[in-house]
Amino acid sequence: MWKICSTCGVEHDAAAQVCRICADERQWVPADGQQWTTLDELTAAGHKVAVRELEPDLFGVTVEPTVGIGQESHLLRTPAGNLLWDLTGYVDEDAVRQVRELGEVVAIVPSHPHHYGVQVEWSRALGGVPVLVAEADLEWVARPDPVIRPWSGRVELLPGITLCQLGGHFAGSAVAHWAAGAGGKGVLMSADTIQANPDRKSVAFMRSYPNRIPLSPTVVERVTAAVEEFEFDRLYDNFGKMIQSDARAVIRRSADRYIRWVRGDFDHLT
Repeated sequence: MWKICSTCGVEHDAAAQVCRICADERQWVPADGQQWTTLDELTAAGHKVAVRELEPDLFGVTVEPTVGIGQESHLLRTPAGNLLWDLTGYVDEDAVRQVRELGEVVAIVPSHPHHYGVQVEWSRALGGVPVLVAEADLEWVARPDPVIRPWSGRVELLPGITLCQLGGHFAGSAVAHWAAGAGGKGVLMSADTIQANPDRKSVAFMRSYPNRIPLSPTVVERVTAAVEEFEFDRLYDNFGKMIQSDARAVIRRSADRYIRWVRGDFDHLT
């Protein structure tokens, strides 16, 4: 029987003793040790999936009360089928009903290992939808299954939806560009490859957010230059934060600020 890490909400096969994702330097194992749970236990505890409209054809998917790190998944609706971007650590029949009412999901894509959630279980509940995992991050898959398929680089997944592997946070960390979003101005689904800050005017780039491990200026510039190839006005991260408008310029300003601080340009202020 497979199980779920209580700390990060990622599914594991029955043989796992410690969650590799949490044991990695980017995450943590609780002081009282590894804890596991199951879908049955989470259901009994009263967890439910909530789906809310964020803008036309884009929906946020969350679990209440939260499971694992409490991320928000996103469902992108297109005439050619829907994309489920990032996965929650819980799914039930009601969640599947809500998602199916919005159209057929044709692909499931996690941006990086922290958002694998119960990706295999989501796939099975939706009829065996392919789960696209960045090839560079396949080693982090803790519940192997034939529905998992590797990808890399840049892929036009659906008309107007492009996946782009940027690296940084993880080697396979990716974003999804939705050309029709924001009223045709474009949306970047950035997860925490590029994470929106609480001020809603800037973004962050980190190897580890909870453990405060930075990226190098070279990597931040590489990530920024890669997303600048797309046109977009709005950004959604993976924890309910967004940059409402001018997001492309916000990323550039944030990257330039980050690089100058790491380079030492502002050491006189510290």
